[in-house]
Amino acid sequence: MKNFALIGVAGYIAPRHLRAIKDTGNRLVAAYDKFDSVGIMDSFFPDAAFFTEQELFDRHCTKLHRTGNAIDFVSICTPNYLHDAHMRYGLRLGADVICEKPLVLNPWNVDALKEVEKETGKKIYTILQLRLHQSIRDLKAKIEAGPKDKIYDVDLTYITSRGNWYYTSWKGDVRKSGGVATNIGVHFYDMLQWVFGKVIRNVVHVSSHDRVAGYLELEKARVRYFLSINADNLPENAVQGEKRTFRLINIDGEAFEFSEGFTELHTESYRDILSGGGFGIEDARMAINTVYEIRNAEPIGLNGDYHPLAKLPLAKHPFGW
Repeated sequence: MKNFALIGVAGYIAPRHLRAIKDTGNRLVAAYDKFDSVGIMDSFFPDAAFFTEQELFDRHCTKLHRTGNAIDFVSICTPNYLHDAHMRYGLRLGADVICEKPLVLNPWNVDALKEVEKETGKKIYTILQLRLHQSIRDLKAKIEAGPKDKIYDVDLTYITSRGNWYYTSWKGDVRKSGGVATNIGVHFYDMLQWVFGKVIRNVVHVSSHDRVAGYLELEKARVRYFLSINADNLPENAVQGEKRTFRLINIDGEAFEFSEGFTELHTESYRDILSGGGFGIEDARMAINTVYEIRNAEPIGLNGDYHPLAKLPLAKHPFGW
């Protein structure tokens, strides 16, 4: 049984990590968050120590280390811009680290973290759960078994609607979240490159507070993508079904279905890591490079081969920005 500490336990994604720790037969001994709305801990680890101050959390974890009950893993569910600092903390505590995506916001942070891994002898793992989705794994096997010179035409549509709170939170601040492409899309860019190969060309057509649309030329695919947090972009059938999320991948005109099977992927990620597998820093590099380029690109507008939904009207920013 491994000892876990969790930073960011009040966050949206933290319950999936709590469940993964519990379902893999391990225990949470300490958790930290600035916010104290953490009643969810009662459902998993009511005896875990909880702190709202980093200094007290650090003192507790250090004491555990000195008394022979050291932290084995630090799980990180904090806002994107804090991942780098919290991963460094976990490594220097003497623990391995499991960090939510995106691992970092900037490509140069990847190399810096590798240096800290070398200094401490500990390892960083990231959650790239789509690589564990059975439908995605089957697709990768199919592409690898197909004609070596075939180039696939792919359309990716992902709409996960968010309310006005999004723009007030850290997620609405591109300096903290990395913007729409990074915050909601990084795992899709990772999946596409894992299946179809590295990026050869990266074009951004539209980039705003509520969406990003562009074109990626990969080794084995031409990808048009549209990512949005605007509920007005949802197709009618999704609205009628009272769903707030719509995801679709078309490959050579055929819909690729992968809407189910997401609920247990964090637990599968933990099992993979604990059994000696897992995805490390280098696995995250491709997608981090891609979203960094998208974030810093100059959009070319509705020119060239763009996703059909890219021409939908922009949402008015709730604060007039």
